[in-house]
Amino acid sequence: MQLNKNYKYLSNVNDPADIRNLEINQLTELAQEIRDFLIDTISVIGGHFGGSLGVVELTLALHKVFNTPNDLIVWDTGHQGYPHKIITGRRDKFNTIRQLNGISGFLKRSESIYDTFGAGHAATSISAALGMAAANSLNNQGDRKVIAIIGDGAMTNGMAYEAMNNSGILKKNLIVILNDNQMSIAPNVWQISNYFTNIAAKPEYNKVKGAIWDLTGKLDNFGDRLRKVASRLETGIKSVITPGMLFESLGFRYFGPFNGHNLPKLIETFSYIKNYNGPILVHINTQKGKGYKPAEDNAVDFHGIAPFDKVTGKTIQNNSTKPSYTSVFGKTMVELMQRDEKIVGITAAMPDGTGLNFVQKAFPNRYFDVGIAEEHAVTFAAGLATQGIKPVVAIYSTFLQRAFDQIIHDVALQKLHVIFAIDRGGLVGADGPTHHGVFDLSYLRMIPNLILMAPKDENELRNMLFTATKYEKGPVAIRYPRGSGLGVQLDSDFKEIEIGKAEIIKKGSHVAMLAIGIMVEYANQSLQILSEKGINAEIVNMRFVRPLDTEMLDQIASEFEYIVTLEENSPIGGFGSAVLEYYNSQNIYKNILRISLPDQFVEQGTQKELHQNLEIDANGIAKRIIEFIKK
Repeated sequence: MQLNKNYKYLSNVNDPADIRNLEINQLTELAQEIRDFLIDTISVIGGHFGGSLGVVELTLALHKVFNTPNDLIVWDTGHQGYPHKIITGRRDKFNTIRQLNGISGFLKRSESIYDTFGAGHAATSISAALGMAAANSLNNQGDRKVIAIIGDGAMTNGMAYEAMNNSGILKKNLIVILNDNQMSIAPNVWQISNYFTNIAAKPEYNKVKGAIWDLTGKLDNFGDRLRKVASRLETGIKSVITPGMLFESLGFRYFGPFNGHNLPKLIETFSYIKNYNGPILVHINTQKGKGYKPAEDNAVDFHGIAPFDKVTGKTIQNNSTKPSYTSVFGKTMVELMQRDEKIVGITAAMPDGTGLNFVQKAFPNRYFDVGIAEEHAVTFAAGLATQGIKPVVAIYSTFLQRAFDQIIHDVALQKLHVIFAIDRGGLVGADGPTHHGVFDLSYLRMIPNLILMAPKDENELRNMLFTATKYEKGPVAIRYPRGSGLGVQLDSDFKEIEIGKAEIIKKGSHVAMLAIGIMVEYANQSLQILSEKGINAEIVNMRFVRPLDTEMLDQIASEFEYIVTLEENSPIGGFGSAVLEYYNSQNIYKNILRISLPDQFVEQGTQKELHQNLEIDANGIAKRIIEFIKK
């Protein structure tokens, strides 16, 4: 990609070594050029935006002071990693980020030697960095520095504290940068950060501070010296009554908080602490969206955003009139909560992403945001359920993986009535393999006492959610995709679905397509192609992966020689596996074709591109069925 304008410094930065001889004023200009480049590019293609704008100075300071790639920088998740990518050799490919065959939106070890650890889930950085620091000792490379940058709400996750506790015990040479921007995706629910902010905002604190400043201002040079002493005293007091005390108790030497946009101060600080031994924590404050006013004013929407007008900040509207599954879920929750006061909603730091922002507004007292803490969210819901509350835990499929043990041990084992609303089931598109929800049918199907279903459209989603609130014998999971629904008419009232019962969508005679979730619609779309080849297909909306409708499976086996299962999930342990297991248990042997995702991690691309390339769209389904019958 050719740069669309002449960047005085950025045009010549192809490697971090290129910035190490720049003076502070030159680095400051480079920081502005990187922000301009981010705005120019992301406004056209979309991507993670606000967090990256907030760490431009931090990124430059780290690469200037530390000898990367020998020194190891570990970014948490990668939401904040765009400036890092730009100055580590990927500037000219940056316009391909999050696109098919383009560079990843997250850090990725196979992409660059500067990406030391790949992750798309929060709070992994300190653990990984501690492992690297321990490896340095084992490999006799104690002079290598290891720096973990954690922020964007990741400190609400317990794994960060597990890692910090272990760091204090091992006492390896590790630097942790806490990028405190008061945000995750939505406003942060980190109580320690709230406490720090409240202390600094207390009238008594500011009154005393103001009085000292006024008095010392009248004392000329001596007053200036007193002011410096007062500033150091203020910092010392803050370290006792703010997060510094916690971090020190975990074995870290604490520095901060500092202004994360003060480039000279960051360089000075990193140069000072880089030769210290043992665990060190540097606390910086940054502004998410720094340097672009629409992102500064609306950090939630600009965390990750679709293409937008860079002048106004307004997103370029999608012309689709079909509602998203997420919004249908959120609005349905409000309807159900109006009818049943026992229903509550729980999110792990993603109210807008899951649709629970509708609940947050309508029923703030029955809405719970637990932070980036999926394990806690599930066991918290289990506790609610023991007391007759009906918790609906809305979490993306890929993030629910983090709470696998809690689903089994705390919910299913006790047959507690917890409802899991699993958004982003299947391929999610540009976020790629870290975010594709392609294992949920497999990892949930194995759990006893759990009901697992997937809707064919947004209206069925509504009815499944209603059904889940009525089923009180144990946990229920509903898995649905990212993006727009089919635009079907929504029922005026809810209909309860019989547990474990499928429905025949279209009768046929040659081949039976047993489909789950969005694959029902793809099966429908394939009918015309199959018909042109003389194949009369039957379509069954199976609805339930657990329990299976075995009566329907018996009926299909008695009528069809050719059976096809359709799912947007891993081929191992999912819906197709369940059908095969049942038929095998009954000594029923038919010609069965399983159409699913491949047994591999799927890279990024639009959902349409990926479905087409993996041949699970209508054309791919028809092609594979025709070949199957020919064989």
